[in-house]
Order: sequence, then structure tokens, then C-alpha cells
Amino acid sequence: MRKAPDHRRDYVEFMELQTRWSDNDVFGHINNMVYYSLFDTAISSWLVNNGILNLHKDRQVSVIAQNGCTYFSEVAFPDKLTAGLRICHIGHSSVRYELGLFRNEEENASAEGHFVHVYLNALTRKPEVIGEPLRVVLSRLLRPEAVGMEE
Repeated sequence: MRKAPDHRRDYVEFMELQTRWSDNDVFGHINNMVYYSLFDTAISSWLVNNGILNLHKDRQVSVIAQNGCTYFSEVAFPDKLTAGLRICHIGHSSVRYELGLFRNEEENASAEGHFVHVYLNALTRKPEVIGEPLRVVLSRLLRPEAVGMEE
């Protein structure tokens, strides 16, 4: 049996996003690849807004090791979207983000996705332990039931 979509209350932080005319495909809804771009934009914007992503100065960089999306209902231009963000796990060198995209004022997610970022040394490109300052900021997005479950 398919899981029901998450509700807005299941997320920790939110970001407004706007669909674009070019996001629609021949079927009249947002093309599946656009969802991944929206998820990536929401995560990257949150990281920049919280002072933990600066591509010109960072000693560590994150790369996507895994992602996925489950679709529940169609979205199309000119819908306004709200991206809900949360983290369900912070490991030694990786973070699992979970996202929900909410269409207009709807309370249930139209799509849900996840991204796993692995933190690498910017020069060697080898995985590195997530430092305490970064871990503290990332912890703000932890789901309440995930607190205390970090490795």
C-alpha cells in the first residue's frame, strides 16, 4: 500500500518557490526533472541563508550521493509552491534531507523527495567528518523524532 503524502506540519522550515512557464511539459504539468531542481534550490538556498554554503570560501563541499522523488498530485505553472525541509539523519560525513512540495495553499504534499549530501574536502575530494559548527546549524532542520539519533 502506498504511503499517504506528508502534511505541512511534518516539516521544520519552509521556502516559497514559483513555478515557471518553461517548467510545464507537453502533458500540461511540471516535468519530473524540474522537481529535482526545485529540491536542490530549496536545500542550497537554505544553506546559503544560514551561512553554511559559500562556494568561494568553503573548505568542505557537499555532493549528492542519492536522491529520489514520490509524486502524489500534479503541479503546473502558474502554481505557487512551498518547499518544506527537514533533516532525518546527520551521519559522520553525510546528511539526509527530506522535502515536501506543497501546491498553493494545500496542506498535503504534491511531491516528496530526499537528497543525501556527502561532505568532501574541497581539495582532496575525499569524505570528511562534518565539523561541529556545521553540525549545529544542520541540526536546526532535524525532525523532532530524529533528535538524538545522529551517529
